[in-house]
Amino acid sequence: MQDEENLVRRAKERDQEAFAQLYEEYFDKIYRYIALRIGDRMEAEDITQQVFLNAIRAISSFKLRGVPFSAWLFRIAHNQVVDYLRKKARRATTPLEESLIISEDAPQLIAEQKQDVERLRLATRKLTPAQREVIAFRFAGELSIAQVAKVMGKSEGAVKALQHSAIVALRKALSVA
Repeated sequence: MQDEENLVRRAKERDQEAFAQLYEEYFDKIYRYIALRIGDRMEAEDITQQVFLNAIRAISSFKLRGVPFSAWLFRIAHNQVVDYLRKKARRATTPLEESLIISEDAPQLIAEQKQDVERLRLATRKLTPAQREVIAFRFAGELSIAQVAKVMGKSEGAVKALQHSAIVALRKALSVA
């Protein structure tokens, strides 16, 4: 945490190397969170880039008050996802693009993976928006319970309860499907 605080201080002073290190540290986690939420790899890449552009523009407003930099970044990512989903709701929808590694050697494996992704996508639709958000932060974004609580503005107990109910609902939906 101390090293992160030092990097953030340097980034606030417009140290490009410090911001580059923060970018390297968090890019994959932010990308996975966004990709899971929107279901489109290409759009997720664009939105992730926009998150970091917004972060670099606003880093001077970030306050080091015990809130991790990652929570601030995930809040920016959350807002970008919400904006994207609002815009997407206004236009025609397109099918989910699965982020699978395609191998021509195993067509059966590819078919099974696609089927699993579709089952999971349908099961997550049955979750509440808050449950989907917790699942995305915890498993795609790899955030801790405490970090998710800070990003969502909820207590750790509430996040644990949401995660538990989401997992139970997913198990139930996947066992029926």
